[in-house]
Amino acid sequence: MKLLRGLLILAVIVAAIGAGIWWLTRPKPPEVTVYTVAPGTVEATVANTRAGTINANRRAKLAPPMGGQVERRLVHEGDRVEAGQVLIELWNEDLKAQLELSKRQVEQAEAVAEAAKLRAELADREAVRQQQLQQQNIASEDLVDRAVSGAKAAHADQFAAAAEARVRQAQIGTIQASLDRTVLKAPFAGVVAEINGEIGEFVTPSPVGIPTPPAVDLIDDTSLYVTAPIDEVDAAQVRVGMAVRVTLDAFGKRELEGKVRRIAPYVLDREKQARTVDVEVDLIDWPKDLTLLAGYSADAEILLQQKDDVLRVPSEAVRDGDKVLVVQEDGTLVVRTIQKGLANWRYTEVVKGLQRGERVVLDTDKAGVEAGAVVMVQGAAQPAKRP
Repeated sequence: MKLLRGLLILAVIVAAIGAGIWWLTRPKPPEVTVYTVAPGTVEATVANTRAGTINANRRAKLAPPMGGQVERRLVHEGDRVEAGQVLIELWNEDLKAQLELSKRQVEQAEAVAEAAKLRAELADREAVRQQQLQQQNIASEDLVDRAVSGAKAAHADQFAAAAEARVRQAQIGTIQASLDRTVLKAPFAGVVAEINGEIGEFVTPSPVGIPTPPAVDLIDDTSLYVTAPIDEVDAAQVRVGMAVRVTLDAFGKRELEGKVRRIAPYVLDREKQARTVDVEVDLIDWPKDLTLLAGYSADAEILLQQKDDVLRVPSEAVRDGDKVLVVQEDGTLVVRTIQKGLANWRYTEVVKGLQRGERVVLDTDKAGVEAGAVVMVQGAAQPAKRP
C-alpha cells in the first residue's frame, strides 16, 4: 500500500515536471501588428515608373551669334542676372575701329551734302537773276538757259550728296549690328548654371547637327515643373488638370502640390519592356524655404479618384488580391475574403467582407502567421511608409 502511494506521488511529480518543461519550452505565438478597420479617405493614384526630373520652364544654352576670342567674361557660375545683362564679350576692336571710321565718314558726307545744298541755293538765285535780266533785255537767252541748267545740276549734286550721307549712315547700322553679335546678353532673368569659355579662348556657335557645349547655360529657376514617365497602361487614365503629389529625395519625401499640365502625345520606348508616356506637372506655390534646383529627381503621384469616409484597410494587409487575416477575440486568425473598391499603395476600400472595429494583420508575411494560428497582438499601427 505504501509502495503504491509512493509510486503515485512520484508519477504526479514527474508529470508536473514534464508539464513545466513543456510550458517553458512551448513555441510562443507570433507577435503581429494589427490595424483596426475604420472609415477614412481612399484614393486611386498612378505614379511614375522611373525617377522624374525637375525642369525649368525657361532654360537657354547660349552662345554668341558669331565665333571669336573671349575678351571679357562678366559673370560666374551661380550668378543671378537680369534680362539684357551682358554675359560675355568677344574681341571686337576691329569692328569698333570700323564703326568710328564710319561715323567720321558720315560727318564728311553730311558736310559735302551741306556744301551741295548751298551751291544749289546759289544756282537758284543766279537762274532767277538771269531771268529777270532777260525780261529787261539785258541777258541773252543762252545765259538764262545756262543758269537754269546749272541750278538743276546743282540740285542733282545736292541730292547725290544727301544720298551719299544716308548710305554712310546706313553703314554705321551694319557695323553696329556686327558689333552687337560679339556681345552675349541674357535673354531673360535667371541664374548662370554653367560657363564654357575663359578669357582668351575661342568660342563658336554650334554648327547644324553638331552639338557643342554652350558658352553660357542660363536657367530661370523661378518657374519649375516636373517631367515624370508614366507607364503606358496608367497614362491612359491621366487627364490634364488632375492633382498631383510631388516628392523629392533631396527633401526627405516632403510632399509638394502640383497639377498635370501636359501629357505627351507619344510613347517612349527607351527600354524594350517599359514603354512610358511623359507627363508634365506644374508645381503650385512650393514653400519658400525649399530651394528647388533644376535636375533634382522627383516622384509624382497623380490622383485619379478620391472617396471620403469609406471603410478601408491598409493595402499591405491584403494578400492574394482579396483576402485579409482577421484577429478574433481569442487571438485566432481567420481568413476573410473582401470586395475591394478604390485602392492605391496606401489604402484599399472595403465594400464587403469586414466590419468597422475588426482587426486585420499587417505583417502577413511573418512566419507562423496563417489561418488557424493563435497570435499575440503587438500593437496597432498605420500602414508602412512608401519605400
